[in-house]
Amino acid sequence: MGAAGSSMLARFVPLLSHRPAQARAVWLGGAALGLAAVALGTVVWRRTRSRRRRRLQQVGTVTKLWIYPVKSCKGVPVSEAECTAMGLRSGNLRDRFWLVIKEDGHMVTARQEPRLVLVSVTYENDRLTFKAPGVEQLVLQSKLPSSNRIHDCRIFGLDIKGRDCGDEAAQWFTNYLKTDSFRLVQFEKSMKGRTSKNLLPFFAQSYQVAYPDCSPLLMISEASLADLNTRLEKKLKMDQFRPNIVVTGCDAFEEDTWDEILIGNVEMKRVMACPRCIFTTVDPDTGVIDRKEPLETLKSYRLCDPSEREIYKASPLFGIYYSVEKIGSLKVGDPVYRMV
Repeated sequence: MGAAGSSMLARFVPLLSHRPAQARAVWLGGAALGLAAVALGTVVWRRTRSRRRRRLQQVGTVTKLWIYPVKSCKGVPVSEAECTAMGLRSGNLRDRFWLVIKEDGHMVTARQEPRLVLVSVTYENDRLTFKAPGVEQLVLQSKLPSSNRIHDCRIFGLDIKGRDCGDEAAQWFTNYLKTDSFRLVQFEKSMKGRTSKNLLPFFAQSYQVAYPDCSPLLMISEASLADLNTRLEKKLKMDQFRPNIVVTGCDAFEEDTWDEILIGNVEMKRVMACPRCIFTTVDPDTGVIDRKEPLETLKSYRLCDPSEREIYKASPLFGIYYSVEKIGSLKVGDPVYRMV
């Protein structure tokens, strides 16, 4: 209880001397519990007060927000979004809540099928519209029949569920990609996501994701892309790196140092740097995979510190993954504050 609580309780003991022993015991027990609650409340109040007193240092401004409804397909730019524990949401569009799989349930991304990056997704009147070169558009209801099959899917070696989006969607992706038989699945809120404990055993945060690689949010600064472009013959656009949040007003790679940030009323915590793979060599405008740039250039100057090699191996780092510590909403134009 602590010295203060014990002292307060001691003041009342003489007043109980005339009471029966049993009554005194009951009263003292109740008083002790009450004082313990007061003490706990004081601790919580002090912690909350301390948290509110944290200094906010503006480090940038949000210039773009992107939601990627289908893993590896085009992103949807939004001016504002709700930030849930599992990532950005705008209406019924949620970040990476849809996934293309093979018949055996294994995920399919632009690493294997680069032309997925040419598939665009729009949402209107509870319908999702898919468009891609050389095929008619596909229109699906966003709410799937409960009778649709639930698949056991596999993403980077981990199991996760997905509800089948129907034969029409399966045939559309199969006709478009022309390399195999594919199906489209949707993650539902009642399903269990992949946990950070299994995804990233090196890190302490506790969260779940649907079909993103490993974290609810990815942030990159415009200055970091500008720095990379000074080293490349062919200049790249930000959508080649598929961030959810783009920030301006900071130095190149300054986002590497932001451990906890506030945007709008959303609090985020740094998970890790984003280790880059061959996906970055897929041109988002042509769907052609280069297999070299910008990966080789990034490897020339963006490898991890030797002490972190067990985590990142030989992958270059570009962008920062964040977890959502406090849900809320954010919008383009919001200041980005570092909480110190």
